[in-house]
This record gives sequence, C-alpha cells and structure tokens, in this order.
Amino acid sequence: MKNLFKYAAEHWKTLIAIIIVLFIQAYCDLSLPAYTSDIVNVGIQQGGVEDQVPEAISVDEMNRLLLFVPSEDQDTVLDAYEEDDSTYDVEAYVMKKDISEEDISSLEEILAYPMMMTAGFESGSDMTAQIEEQMKASLPEGIAQEEMTVFDIMQMMPEEQREAMVDTMEEQMTDMPDTILDQAAVSYVGTVYEDLGINMDDLQIHYLLTTGGKMAGLAFLGMAASVLVGFMASRVGAATGRDLRGRVFHKVVGFSNNEFDHFSTASLITRSTNDIQQIQLIIVMLLRIVLYAPILAIGGIIQVFQTNVSMSWIIGLAVVLIGLVILVLFLVAMPKFRIMQSLVDKVNLVMREILTGLSVIRAFSTQKYEEERFDKANRDLTRTNLFVNRAMTFMMPVMMLVMNGISVLIMWNGAHGIDNGEMQVGDMMAFIQYTMQIIMGFLMLCMLSIMLPRAAVAADRVQEVLDSQTVILDPDQPEKFSGNEKGLLTFDHVSFRYPGADENVIHDISFTARPGETTAIIGSTGSGKSTLVNLIPRFYDVTEGSITLDGVDIRNVSQHELRERLGYVPQKGILFSGDIASNIMFGNPEGGEEEMVGAAEIAQATEFIDQKPEGYKSPIAQGGSNVSGGQKQRLSIARAIAKHPEVFIFDDSFSALDFKTDVTLRKALKKRTKNSTVLIVAQRISTILNAEQIIVLDDGKIAGMGTHQELLKTCEVYQQIAASQLSESELKAGQERTENKTSENSSGQQTADNGKEVPVHAWNARP
Repeated sequence: MKNLFKYAAEHWKTLIAIIIVLFIQAYCDLSLPAYTSDIVNVGIQQGGVEDQVPEAISVDEMNRLLLFVPSEDQDTVLDAYEEDDSTYDVEAYVMKKDISEEDISSLEEILAYPMMMTAGFESGSDMTAQIEEQMKASLPEGIAQEEMTVFDIMQMMPEEQREAMVDTMEEQMTDMPDTILDQAAVSYVGTVYEDLGINMDDLQIHYLLTTGGKMAGLAFLGMAASVLVGFMASRVGAATGRDLRGRVFHKVVGFSNNEFDHFSTASLITRSTNDIQQIQLIIVMLLRIVLYAPILAIGGIIQVFQTNVSMSWIIGLAVVLIGLVILVLFLVAMPKFRIMQSLVDKVNLVMREILTGLSVIRAFSTQKYEEERFDKANRDLTRTNLFVNRAMTFMMPVMMLVMNGISVLIMWNGAHGIDNGEMQVGDMMAFIQYTMQIIMGFLMLCMLSIMLPRAAVAADRVQEVLDSQTVILDPDQPEKFSGNEKGLLTFDHVSFRYPGADENVIHDISFTARPGETTAIIGSTGSGKSTLVNLIPRFYDVTEGSITLDGVDIRNVSQHELRERLGYVPQKGILFSGDIASNIMFGNPEGGEEEMVGAAEIAQATEFIDQKPEGYKSPIAQGGSNVSGGQKQRLSIARAIAKHPEVFIFDDSFSALDFKTDVTLRKALKKRTKNSTVLIVAQRISTILNAEQIIVLDDGKIAGMGTHQELLKTCEVYQQIAASQLSESELKAGQERTENKTSENSSGQQTADNGKEVPVHAWNARP
C-alpha cells in the first residue's frame, strides 16, 4: 500500500492543490443540508422570519414586552434600540446598526420568556386566559375589570409584585424544550412585524429566493470544484503512469540476462501495462474519493453534532456496521488479488507461447491440447474474477441495507423528537442528509476496498522490478580504451557460472583474438559456445579471470563504450518494426546511404532487397515476420557491418544461409574486416575452414585450438565433428595438407602465418 502513496506523493504540489479544492467542495456539499433545513424551518414554517429578536418593534408593543422583563434588564433592552418615527406607520423602536452578535445573544436570552408570555396573553390561550381571570378577580372593587387588559393590570401592579408573578410564570415554563421557546419567539417577531405594516408574504418570498440563490451558488461552486479535482487527479494519474512506464522501461533495458532469468517476458509485459494501468486508475480514485471521503465524513459528523446531538449514536452505529463490512471484504478479498495478478501473468504467458508457436502447433496437430491449456488458465482467472465480483455484489446490498436502515431509524427517532418539540422538521431532514453524506463517505471507501488491494499488489509488483538489483553495473570511475592495440581481445583464464548454479559452465578459457584474424568457436550443442561470446558484451560477467579489449578489462569501462566497439549478430536474427533501411542502420543512424548499400552488398542482402518494389524503404513487420530466416540473418549481418565495429561477433549467424551465399558472404566479409577482429560461433565446419584460429569447446573446456588442418590431426573432438560433416575425400585432403606442411622443413621447423619459422610445438601453444 505504501508504494501507491509513494507514487502519488511524487506530485505533491498538485496534491496540495487537490486537497484545497476538496475542502472547498466539501464545504459546498456540507452547507447545502443546512440551507435545506433553513428553507423548511424558516422559509416555510416561520414565514421567512429568522430572527428571535425583533429588528423593529412598535413603542406600544415594547412597553407591553418590558412588563415581563426584569427591571435590571430593561435598560439593556432599551439600549439596543433607538426610536424611529419615519420608517413605519407607527412610532417604533429600531435595533441599532452597530449592535454586536454578543448583544443580540444576550437579548435573545433576556426576551425569550417575556416574548412567549406576551404572545400568550395577546393570543388569548387557555392558560393565559385563566391567569388573566385570576388577575382581574384580585382587583379592588370599583375598577372597570371588563375594560382592562392584563397589560393594564400589570402596569398598575407594584414592581415587586409584578416581577414575582413573572418569576412564577417562568418557573412553570422551565420544562419547555428550547425548540418551543425559539418557535414562540419567532412567532412573536412575526406578529410584531405585522403590527408595523411589513408585508409578510414579500418577506417570506425574499427569504426563499435569497436562500435558494445561495444554494444554487454553492451547488455550482461544488460542481466546479469537482470538475477541477477530476481534471487534476486525471493529470496526476496519467503522469504517474507515464513516469512508471518510463522507469520500468529504462530499468528493463538495463537488465542483464540474469535479471531476465528472474522475470519472464510475459510478466514484464503485464507489469508494464496492466499493473501500471491499475495503479494509474487507483491514484485517480484515491485523489477523487479516498481523500474526499474522510473530509466529507468528518465534516458531516461536525455538522451533525451542531444539528442534534441526541441522535449522534445513530452515526456511530452506522460507522461500526460499515467498518465491519469493509474489514470482512479486506480479509476475504485481499489474498485473491495477488493470485489474480499471477493468473493474468499466466494467461499472457500461455497466449504469447501459442501465438508465437502457432505454426508448430498446427504442424503437430496439438491445437486441442493448447486450447485446453489456455482454457485452464482462462478459467482459473475467471473463477478468481467471479469471486471478487461476487464480493462486490455482496457489498452493495449490504451497504444499501445499512443506509436505508439508518434512514428509517433517524425518521423514527426524529419523529418522536418533533412530536415532543425537541427538534424541527428541517433539522431532521438536515440530519438525514448529513448522515447519508457520512455513510456515502464510508461507502466510497468500501467500494475502493475492492480496487485498492489489487492496485496495491500491482504497485508491489512494479516496485519489485524497480528495486531489482542489476548485476551488470558500470564502474564508478570508468576507464577509457587506449588506441594502441585496437581490436585486440584476450580471454585470460576465464571461468563462468550462471547465478545460483553449483558448477561452472565455462572452465579456464584462455585465448587471444587479433585484429585482421578470424577466430572461430566450434563444439557440440551445449558446450558453451554462445555463453562464451555473451561474456564479451557483458550480458553476463565472468566468474573468474578477465576479458580485456585493447588491453583494458571490459569490467572497468562503461557498458555503452564497450558495446560501441562491438558488432554483435545473435543466433536468432532479430529485426524491429520499421523498414529495411532503419534496421540496417540501427547501430549507425548517422550513416549515409552509401554505407547502408555497402553493408547490404557484403551481407548478400541486395539480392532480395532489389526485388522489392520499395527497395530499402520496404516495411519490416514486428519481429521480421514478413521476411525469411535467411533474409533475417543477412539483414542482421548487414546491421553489424554498417556499424564499423572493432570486433565482430557472429553467434552462429550463418546457419540459415545456403552454402553458396555463405561462401560469397564470408569472402566479402573478409575484405571488409581486414582491420577488425572477427569471432564466429559455428556449427558447420565449412563456415570456419579458413579461420586463422579455431577453438574447439567440449563441456565448457578448450579441447583444442589451431587451424583446421592442425585440429584434424591433433584434436579428437574436432575430428569427430569433421567426420560427421565432411566426406572422406575432404578429410583425406585436409590431412594430406597437414602432413605436407609438417614435413616442409626437415629441421623440425614450420612456417607461421607471418612467414617466420617457428617450432612445431609452438602451434599447439598458439594463443
């Protein structure tokens, strides 16, 4: 999991911007339920009156209200207002403009009970009517009781008596919920506004339009924030995928053969495509959902506690239930994702093998077996996918059950609260919306719980490639090749063992390949010929001994500089999609057309190139599938020739050529490589008859070294190979040439290549 966050954190600047925008989006989403509540509570139920303290009140109404206000608080109330004779039809008090929120809160606390009592006496409710009758009955005889109101009676009362009566009435109302007091205060304010001549319908419509406009603005702002987050998250995901593909590609390109032995080609393709695609997708989801879900959930919880704390236990219950569902899914599904990615590797491997070897499959009529093999890999992947999809299918109904159950529980509990006057309808609606937002936050996390483990496995697989240690490394301070002995290649007691193997496959090999000479390597299958030449470009590093080029150990120079001096033609001709020209000039892109045509002529490739309508611009399909094996080899040889290397390495590169083409090619190549060192790995003796030095390998060891004639006489292994490939007359002619050459000097001297006489025994020791 940490690898996912590590990849995303590489774009930390964009992440910070996304988080800021997500907070804006969350603010918009979390504000909408509160406005919905206000529209229901204030706009509809309260007629657009949102104040619990009147902003304006007539003088007569203020005098009535002050009758129920304690004397020590009356000055506080009057100080908050100022007289206004011009705004309304009657004399009124208008709230001062510079009054603070604290003063308003203080007024709400002072006037809550007085406004309720005043409204009660004005409305003539049953309870206030009884109190009014009792007060009239207590008046002295001679006072016109019928004409007097309760307010007139209270004005006549002594202050102490009036305050005592008010305290008694407040004590009777102390058990009332705050909600009822708030609603009574708002109702009283509405009555006060009507007395002032304010059009209450216009006030209600104005409030609804204003609040609705704010909701619309927040909705558009939230939409814009969501679009912006999606845009930035997509850019981060795409950039992460691009960077990972580039890093994996550069890492794989630098792999030695040892690393390719650990990662199959099918697995590397899956990791570079499917796995990185999973990472890219989940990073977008992480930035759009995973980061947003906790912000939304925590914000919703904060809003819930501000709305109605008495139902907060419902949120806790919902979170616990959803957490249990997520935990079960993680425990059950997580192991399956690692298996699923391995099964994707398996399907890719089987598919690649079948498509690559389709001609062989058809030739041996094994289509049925291969179909069954693919079907098994496909069914295994399908079963795992079905398990994951069923887990997802199980999750959705459970989450919907939790959501609907929580909604019913909120309505049932909220209905009792509304009936008891503990909350309003709008508060319950807002609570339901906040609860759904909290649950949706966890639901989004739950949905990602299916995708996240698979992406985490994919990230680990990609990181496994990136963390792999490359065995072949450039030295910290690479040396430079000297130009004194250009092309001189020396093997000095070289032994090699494959990583993890118990025994060496190459044992104590020593020889020198000189410029202008051809050094051939021959031996039975599995004797180590290709392994030996693969040590020169450092596809592997020697286990013991050293290989020097131009007098410098090849491990002490950079791989690039080393390979720039080599022209390598592998056993299997490999071409790249493009055209013939791009393949020939692959190692020398700056070369001209003359060099390209010259290389093709030496490689005997002009024969088929000239027959093509487009010539050197003829397209080459992927893998060179539209040319024959011999044409592939000739183009591969031309590619090496066009590079003008110091050392040519032909790893059994003439096997697909007919004898005539082989002979013609080698003659032309001899002229071109007169100043270069040539190493040829061959199976056919006819290819290496004229080599200045032939090395015979047997089980990784040198069984003989010399010219063709010398080896026919001195090397039993070479004799066996020759006997299997040459006719008796060819063998006899070769032996006669060897005997004649040996008897040329009766003093026991023999002529070397440079014309000087050397002892006979020196031929067997010739490097």
